Amino acid sequence: MDDFSKTISLSDDEITRRADDIISAGMKKFSPGKTLPLLMSIVDLTTLEGADTIEKVETMCRKGMEIEQLGLGLPNVAAVCVYPTLVSVAKTTLAGSQLKVAAVAGAFPAGQSPIHIKTQEVKYTVSEGADEIDMVISRGKMLQGEYNIVFDEIAAIKEACGNAQLKVILETGELKSATLIRRASEIAIKAGADFIKTSTGKIQPAATPHAMLVMLEAIKDHFRETGKMVGIKPAGGISDHLTAMKFAALTSEILGDKWLSNTWFRIGASRLVDALIAAAKGEESDSGAGSAY
Repeated sequence: MDDFSKTISLSDDEITRRADDIISAGMKKFSPGKTLPLLMSIVDLTTLEGADTIEKVETMCRKGMEIEQLGLGLPNVAAVCVYPTLVSVAKTTLAGSQLKVAAVAGAFPAGQSPIHIKTQEVKYTVSEGADEIDMVISRGKMLQGEYNIVFDEIAAIKEACGNAQLKVILETGELKSATLIRRASEIAIKAGADFIKTSTGKIQPAATPHAMLVMLEAIKDHFRETGKMVGIKPAGGISDHLTAMKFAALTSEILGDKWLSNTWFRIGASRLVDALIAAAKGEESDSGAGSAY
């Protein structure tokens, strides 16, 4: 087992400055006309509310798979993301489409359940038809320095996923420091994460360039060491195309353009689709209302 306490120490101020500089340089290479289709293609269209209903999920699924029919040159989204009990609804509604069904599982969003409960929920969710599982790490264990427990839980959930992909949510707003975000990134990657993800969308701050840069550099270092690509998913508060472009620019600058596809890059959002459609029409979006994931 790796000694994760020896993760490199990072300066939060330096990371923030570098993230701003990298985004500024990277944005110069992007234009909305070329980037809007890319951004739409990587969206995980999400609803994670206690009031979610069958009708709401069916409507969201139809929205996600009918975008290309609008005649705006935009593709459909990559996936929809729902709670476990609504996976079968999403799977049925999306039948015949290319969209994936993602689901949060494993005691989302707090992660405060025994591991056997978490793995059972993951197995149930996969059996319902989920192609991808978004789990959240035990931040309490992480903050207490119980890094090997965090590793073991991720590894157990990865095994429970079977053939489903695993996205590991770090909830970076609760980890706070760049050093701890780096440590959590390394733990998740080495435990088998297919993607690492910033946030649940349930706390603030959610996705930030600061956290994203730390995670991207952990992925980059892992790729250099092993040749294995790991995906990245910012989520939470990304509700307009310019913000989304910043995360795409940061990813491109750190990892290269081969990461700019929905195989390796996703954005979790509930409002971004409307904003991208409005931008493609040359309109202002009113996507400021509603929840963000």
